[in-house]
Amino acid sequence: MLQTHNISPEQIEREKLYQDMGLSEQEFEMVKRILGRRPNITETGIFSVMWSEHCSYKTSKPLLKKFPTKAPHVLQGPGEGAGIIDIGDNQAVVFKIESHNHPSAVEPYQGAATGVGGIIRDVFSMGARPIALMNSLRFGNLTTDRVNYLFSEVVSGIAGYGNCVGIPTVGGEVQFDDSYEDNPLVNAMCIGLINHDEIQKGIAAGIGNTVLYAGAPTGRDGIHGATFASDDLAEDAAKDRPAVQVGDPFMEKLLIEACLEVIHSDALVGMQDMGAAGLTSSASEMASKAGTGMEMNLDLVPQREQNMNAYELMLSESQERMLLVVKIGREQEIIEVFERYGLQAVAVGQVIEEKVFRIKQHGEIQAEIPVDALAEEAPVYHLPSTEAKYYQEFQKIGNSIPAIEKHSEILKQLLQQPTVASKEWVYDQYDSMVQTNTVVTPGSDAAVIRIKGTNKALAITTDCNSRYIYLDPEVGGKIAVAEAARNIICSGARPLGITDGLNYGNPTNPEVFWQMEKSVEGMSEACRTLGTPVISGNVSLYNQSKGKAIFPTPIVGMVGLHESIDHITPSFFQSAGDLIYLIGETKAEFGGSELQNILEGSYNGKAPQIDLAVEAKRQEQLLTAIKQGVVTSAHDLAEGGLAVALAESLFTDAFLGADVSIDTDATVALFSETQSRFLVSVKEEHKAVFESLVMDAIEIGTVTADGYMTVHNNESVIFSEEVEELRNLWKGAIPCLLK
Repeated sequence: MLQTHNISPEQIEREKLYQDMGLSEQEFEMVKRILGRRPNITETGIFSVMWSEHCSYKTSKPLLKKFPTKAPHVLQGPGEGAGIIDIGDNQAVVFKIESHNHPSAVEPYQGAATGVGGIIRDVFSMGARPIALMNSLRFGNLTTDRVNYLFSEVVSGIAGYGNCVGIPTVGGEVQFDDSYEDNPLVNAMCIGLINHDEIQKGIAAGIGNTVLYAGAPTGRDGIHGATFASDDLAEDAAKDRPAVQVGDPFMEKLLIEACLEVIHSDALVGMQDMGAAGLTSSASEMASKAGTGMEMNLDLVPQREQNMNAYELMLSESQERMLLVVKIGREQEIIEVFERYGLQAVAVGQVIEEKVFRIKQHGEIQAEIPVDALAEEAPVYHLPSTEAKYYQEFQKIGNSIPAIEKHSEILKQLLQQPTVASKEWVYDQYDSMVQTNTVVTPGSDAAVIRIKGTNKALAITTDCNSRYIYLDPEVGGKIAVAEAARNIICSGARPLGITDGLNYGNPTNPEVFWQMEKSVEGMSEACRTLGTPVISGNVSLYNQSKGKAIFPTPIVGMVGLHESIDHITPSFFQSAGDLIYLIGETKAEFGGSELQNILEGSYNGKAPQIDLAVEAKRQEQLLTAIKQGVVTSAHDLAEGGLAVALAESLFTDAFLGADVSIDTDATVALFSETQSRFLVSVKEEHKAVFESLVMDAIEIGTVTADGYMTVHNNESVIFSEEVEELRNLWKGAIPCLLK
C-alpha cells in the first residue's frame, strides 16, 4: 500500500508515483493540463481510480456503443446503478450483473461476499426491492488444492452473504476450465421489483442541497480496489489483500429497508451506492450527471479507523455505504429514518453551482477538480485489434466425427465432467426459498420467481459458453445470447432484456481486443434479432495471470416474463407415455464441445454455427405451443448434446425412463452440440396441435416407467442404462472431486 503522507506534487511527478497508482505518463500530462498544475497525492489517487478501466470503461466504451440499448419497454438503460424494464401494471424489473474477479482470486470468501453486497446496492439504489440473486462462476479444473479452495470459499462467500441478507439465491451456472486456474471469475446478478413512480436516479441536483452519508463507517479496506481490478493479476497477488473489502450482510439488510423507506420522502433528490472507488465515484458521478458541483468536508465522514487522511477516505471501498442528496432544511427527516434502523446518516457536504469537486479536511482544501474531468472526460482508447492467429488455424479444420466404441461409457464420462455434472453441492448452500416467491428452484434451465399479488412471474438465467467464444468470438457471442434466451423460453417466459458481465484478458493485446470486439458484435446482432436490449452491465478486463489470458467470457444475465404462472414449464420429463420430441436438425459439430474436451483435453476447430433467424423462429413457435398448454416439459440442448439433455430430463424423483430412436450416426446424434435445438415432452392427446405449431419438431421416442434410458439406431440397441446409476454418477461427481 502506497504511504501517502507528506508526498509532494513534485515528488509524484519526479518519481513517477502516478504509475504505481495506474495512470500512464500521457494520462498524468492530461491531469496537469486539466488542473493547470501538478496534482497532489489525493487528486492523483482520485484521477487514477476514476480513470481506471473499472470506473471509466476507457478501452471498452467504443465497443459498448454497439449494443442495442433502447426499446419501448426499456425504462432505464445503461448509465445508472442498474437497468429497468417495464413489465406492465405500473411495475418494472430492475437488474444488473457485476464481477468481483480479482478480489475473489486473492480473498475468495470476502471477494465473493462483497461482490454480492455491491450488486444488491446497485439495485436498491434505484429504489427497487431486491427479490433474487443469481451468479455465474468460472474456475480451473478441480484437480488442485488451490482451485478446490477457491471454488469452496467463493461458494461459501456467496451463500454467507445472500443467506444472511435475506434475498434468495435462485440459480446460476458454474463452468470449469484450465484457462481460469489462476484467475477465477465471480459474476453476481441481482434482480429487483419497483413501481414506475418510485424510480430513483443517482443525481446531485439543486444548488445548496445537502449531501448525506449513510451506512457503515469508512475504514482502510478496499483502497485502490478499482485500480487493482484494472491490472493483470500479479503472481504475488496476496499483497493486494488490502484492496479486498469486508462485507456485513446484516448491516446491508438494515440499509435496504432504510433506503426503501427513504424513497417515499419527497425530501430525497438522488441516491447512489458507494461501489468501486467509494466516495469518489458516487459523489463525482452524481454531480456530473446533474450538471452541478459538490463540496465535501471529510472531518464529518464517519470513520472506523483513526487518523485517516483524505487520500484514504476518498479511495476506501468499505462496504454498506450510500450517498444521498437531500433537500436543504429537510435533512433531519431522512436522518431519522436511518436512525430508526440503527444506522448512521450524517451531512458531509453540499451541492454547489461551480462545477468542481472540492474536498476539505482539517480546514484545508485537499482536492479541487472540475467534476466532468472525472466522469465525462476520462480518456477513451481505440486499441488495435488483430484477428487471432489460432482462429485462422482453427478455421481450416474440417468437421470430422470422432470414433467412439462405447457410447454409454462416453455418456457416463460426460455426466461426471464438472461443467455438466449436478451443481447441487453449490446450490444446496444457498437459501433459494427465503421471501417465499421462488417457484422454480436452482437446477432448471431458468429460475422462476412469482410476482406477489399478480398472476405473473419472472424467469432468470445466466449463460455463456466461453469455449465457443474462444474458437470464434463473433459466433460464440451470438450463441451466448441465444442460449440464455432458450433457457428463458423453455421455462415458458418471453425474454425481455439482458445485463452483461464482459470478462476478458488484457485489452492492450490486439488479439484479446479482437476477441472483445467480435464477441460484442455477435452479442449485439443476437440481441437485435431476439429483441433483448442490453440494459446494464459490467466490464472486467486484465483477467490474466503469468501472461496467460482467460477464455473470453461475456456472461449473459437474462430476465423473461411469464404473463401467467400457468405458462411455467418444467425442464424435466413429467409422466410415462408422454412423447419426446427433438426440435431442430443435428449436424456434425464438435468444436469446443464437451466431447472434444474428454477426448482431446483441449479445444480446436470451428464453433457450432448459428442462424439467428432460425433460432428466433423456433423460440417463437415453442413459446406459442407452451402458452397453448400443449408442452409438458422443455429443455434446451447445450454441453454434451442430446445424450446429456435426455439424461438430465430424467433426473427427477419420479424414476422415469426414456426409449428413443435415432436414425443418423450415433456419435453425431448423441454428442454433437449443434445450436437452436430443444428437447420437449408432449402428451399423446396434444400431438397433432403441437406438430402444427412447431415446424422443426421430430418425434424421437417416449417417456417410459421402466427407469432405463434406452437408445436405438434402426433395429439395434446402442445402449440401455439404468437412470438411477447415471444420476448417481452425475450427482456425485463434484463432491467426489472436492474430497
